[in-house]
Amino acid sequence: MKTHRFLLRRCLLATAFAGVLSVVVHAAEPVVDDPPKAESLVQIALLLDTSNSMDGLIEQAKTQLWKVVNEFNNAKQGDKVPVVQVALYEYGNNNLSAGTNYIRQVLPLTRDLDKVSAELFKLTTNGGSEFCGAVIREAIDKLEWDKSSKVYKTVFIAGNEPFTQGPVQPDEVCRSSINKGIVVNTIHCGNESDGANGGWRRGAALAEGKFLTIDQDKAVAHIEAPQDKEISKLSVELNATYVSYGAKGKEGLSNQTAQDSNAFAKAPAGAAEQRAITKSSANYYNTSWDLVDATKRGKMKLESVKDSELPEELRKLAPADRQAFIDQKQAERERLQKRIQELNKERQQFVAEKQKASGEAKTLDTAIATTLREQAAKKEIRFE
Repeated sequence: MKTHRFLLRRCLLATAFAGVLSVVVHAAEPVVDDPPKAESLVQIALLLDTSNSMDGLIEQAKTQLWKVVNEFNNAKQGDKVPVVQVALYEYGNNNLSAGTNYIRQVLPLTRDLDKVSAELFKLTTNGGSEFCGAVIREAIDKLEWDKSSKVYKTVFIAGNEPFTQGPVQPDEVCRSSINKGIVVNTIHCGNESDGANGGWRRGAALAEGKFLTIDQDKAVAHIEAPQDKEISKLSVELNATYVSYGAKGKEGLSNQTAQDSNAFAKAPAGAAEQRAITKSSANYYNTSWDLVDATKRGKMKLESVKDSELPEELRKLAPADRQAFIDQKQAERERLQKRIQELNKERQQFVAEKQKASGEAKTLDTAIATTLREQAAKKEIRFE
């Protein structure tokens, strides 16, 4: 009898365990992970002096964000595509609090490049008291830097006053940053000797970075190419392939259009073409508001989105037809992106020939682009 009861208890326990296991397995049914398995990460923090004399620097940053990000469009780290997160700080502006050392984190590390662009266009200059050590420490300590030694992590700090100003001495901060695998590059807005004497060269050396100088008031040179008009036209057509959803949907679509307008307003500096090229790449990433990106990258399943969170064009379709609609938008997007990339290859050849004769100006985009390539290569990122 005891043996019978013992066997019965074992059967019941086994049945219960199997039931629990089936629930657990069902609950863990995977949502397809972000292709991140096919992507590697690059993290860039931009620390911009927004004191009175820095209007030219901010203007260059507004127009050249896209060009900087585009450096990674044709790169590979092993068999992975590098994708870029950008963080943004401003410092040295008297509109900011003295209690924060006149520093503001504008954005944490993010892949939402439209948001980065929007915030750059909001920056204004005033003041000020420029404390480089303090803002570098803030970025190193407060941003969510990836722990992997394979990730290229870098800070670019730009300004024109002595690097050593303020309550935080930058030497120790720069040493500690490289101990965490974060390279600090310094960009002095002015001549090289003033930058070196002001501590900008030493700061970069301590963090295994590069000391650069630029003319912040120089207009960014843009070479017009025969492909520009079609590239810009296709950029606008791409917007029709985005399908908004949820609380951030309308805002995302609106900001996309707004940043197109900002880029077109800076067309003489090449911003419109460079933004279009970004939009054709893996770096243009909008899973938080676009259903095509979100479903493709496994961030959400279409059937899990409530009808109230869908746009009208999807709500009026039968549930069975909605995925076909999304698939059609994705196919159209990929067609347009491919054409932009083809045109850009032609454009790059045209521009390269023109640049041989004119040379490159010492502006923010060229300073950052050259440095990114040199340093990212140490992380085995190969550029086409």
